[in-house]
Amino acid sequence: MSDSLKVALLGCGTVGGAVLRLLTEQSDDLAARIGRRVEVAGVAVRRPDHHPEVPAELLTTDAHGLVTRPDVDLVVEVIGGIEPARSLLLAAIGAGKSVVSANKALLAEDGVALHAAAGQAGVDLYYEAAVAGAIPLLRPLRESLAGDQLRRVVGIVNGTTNYILSRMAETGAGFGEALAEATELGYAEADPTADVDGFDAAAKAAILASLAFHTPVTAADVYREGISAVSATDVARAAEIGCTVKLLAICERVAGADGADDGVAVRVHPAMIPTTHPLASVGGAFNAVFVEAEAAGELMFYGRGAGGEPTASAVLGDLVAVARNRVSGAAGPGTTGYAGLTVRSMADTPTRYHVSLDVADKPGVLATVAHEFAAHGVSIATVRQDGHGEAATLVIVTHRAPDAALSATVARLREMDAVRAVTSVLRVEGLA
Repeated sequence: MSDSLKVALLGCGTVGGAVLRLLTEQSDDLAARIGRRVEVAGVAVRRPDHHPEVPAELLTTDAHGLVTRPDVDLVVEVIGGIEPARSLLLAAIGAGKSVVSANKALLAEDGVALHAAAGQAGVDLYYEAAVAGAIPLLRPLRESLAGDQLRRVVGIVNGTTNYILSRMAETGAGFGEALAEATELGYAEADPTADVDGFDAAAKAAILASLAFHTPVTAADVYREGISAVSATDVARAAEIGCTVKLLAICERVAGADGADDGVAVRVHPAMIPTTHPLASVGGAFNAVFVEAEAAGELMFYGRGAGGEPTASAVLGDLVAVARNRVSGAAGPGTTGYAGLTVRSMADTPTRYHVSLDVADKPGVLATVAHEFAAHGVSIATVRQDGHGEAATLVIVTHRAPDAALSATVARLREMDAVRAVTSVLRVEGLA
């Protein structure tokens, strides 16, 4: 077997430590799969004294020097964040190194620039671990489905929020109680903002949309709502109509109005989905992504979306792929942005609403409410009244309409004398 391939590892936390361990434990198998041995050239960390498990001769605080060393072939980045990761990866690519990254935030913000740099340098940029952990998803979108036309990608891509919503459905707990349980079990960080406010899922949605629709999409293009406003009553209302509540990342190709070109709508928000939908049964901290394609039809990708070893598995899979390409002297397929579709605003995106209203129980109220929906061009699919007298509740599910029309309708309902309160508003996905 010829000379080994040298790997620079940036970061040695939960994921980096698992990558380093697997590289050692599986060295013989990796060599057989790649055609050359893989050796760790160095591990860049901020505080070497915090990593006694790593051989001292591998540790360095000079990350830039490590990724530009002439003997390094591949760079694995698991430090996260925008900087210094961006500068380090651009330096590595500029020095002719192929890159494997798990950095969703960076890819969602600067994926176009990084891909352009990799294409110009003739090296690989792989990042399977950036979305849905161990689940093989990005390469199927980029390669296996390259000959198909994708219509929609809908996913549960954040395990923390899925655990919280699952517990709310199972136990009747409120958001705060379920979050406290998730934190105690280690599913939620001490500061859960990135998860519960949807930032993590939005970054992943941008990456999915870019690959699925061959159109540059950044995290800033993604409409985002978190789950902190979801109540136990919302979850109970969903169950009453045969639905459950999930935080969904939704990427879809939408037809233009009045003959305009198609566009792409990308959004993250909690939504009711029928319990018969494949995503409804995804519980706990698991992830799943549902893909709808013209020729392939419906596809489902399911598995563990986070954690050191699952994420390290995806990193190692990319490492094997780029190492094989390195041995053969060629780069693998990159992304394409040829479609250049317009990213539609949330206001122009067709959605459905489930609206609960606390209303006065007297003649004409339903007609007044229905008139307001009609005035904004929103068709009502179903309506139900619960209770009577001072405790009357109207539950309305709409047909699809531009989100701006639905939002304007709800705003007007809040001003009506006959409506004492708009107690719940959730979007609905997957109903016929």
